[in-house]
Amino acid sequence: MDARLIVAALLWLPLACLAFEHKPWDELLKKHVVVIDGGKASQLRYAGMAQQRATLKTYLDSLSGVKQAQFKAWSRPEQMAFLINAYNAFTVEKILTRYPDIKSIWDFGRIFGDPFKDEFFVLLEGKRSLNWIEHETLRKHYGDPRIHYAVNCASVGCPMLREEAYDAGRLETQLDEQARRFLSDRSRNRLREGRLEVSKIFDWFKEDFEPRPKYFARYAEVLGDDAKQRAAVRSEKIPLHFLDYDWSLNEAKK
Repeated sequence: MDARLIVAALLWLPLACLAFEHKPWDELLKKHVVVIDGGKASQLRYAGMAQQRATLKTYLDSLSGVKQAQFKAWSRPEQMAFLINAYNAFTVEKILTRYPDIKSIWDFGRIFGDPFKDEFFVLLEGKRSLNWIEHETLRKHYGDPRIHYAVNCASVGCPMLREEAYDAGRLETQLDEQARRFLSDRSRNRLREGRLEVSKIFDWFKEDFEPRPKYFARYAEVLGDDAKQRAAVRSEKIPLHFLDYDWSLNEAKK
C-alpha cells in the first residue's frame, strides 16, 4: 500500500472515533426547557428557541455533516445518543418553521406534509425523516423500549423533552430516569377503577413492550401509589386501558 494512504488512514481513524459534541444542543435545552409536575413532565420555550435559531441551525448542520463511516466507528451508546438528540433537535426546528402560528405538530398535515414522514433534513449522508430515525433505525437496530421515553414529538402526550442532551457516558442513567419520570406521571399513566390506564404509546408500539404485564410489573414502584396498587401491577393480571393522546404543542406557558 502507498505510504501516503497508510498515513492518511492513521490520521483519519482517531477523528472517526471521536465522540460527537452535543454541547450546543445541551445549552439550548438547559436554557429553554421548563421542567414541571415535580420533574415528571416538561414544556419548551419555543419563543426562546426561535431567538437562538441560528445556534440551533449550526448544531443541526453539524449533525448533518456526520458521515456513515464516522457513525459506525462509534460505540452503541454514542450512536443512540446521537440519533435521539438528532430526532429531538430536528423536531424543534420543524416546529419553528411555523412558530408561533402552530398548535400541534399535526398542523403540518396527516397525509400531505406529514411531519413524521417528511424527509426534511439530511442525516448520515441521506435525506431523512423523523420516522427514519425512530422506526427504521432506533427501534429496528437498538431494541431498547426506553427509546420511547427519550424521543420527543413536541406534544403534551409525549414523554418529556429532557432538560439536557443525551450523553453516551450517562445514557443508561438518563434513559432509566426518563422511564421512571414518564411512568410516574399520573396524567398519562395511573391505576383507576381496578385497571391500569396507560399512555397510547404502549398500544401503538406494543411489540416493543411485550409481554406488557411483565413489563409494567418491573415498574410497579412508580406506577402504584400505595402497596395495594403496586401488588396489583406485580400480579400481571390487572386489565389495561389506553388513554387518549394529547397532541397539543408542549409550549411553556407564558
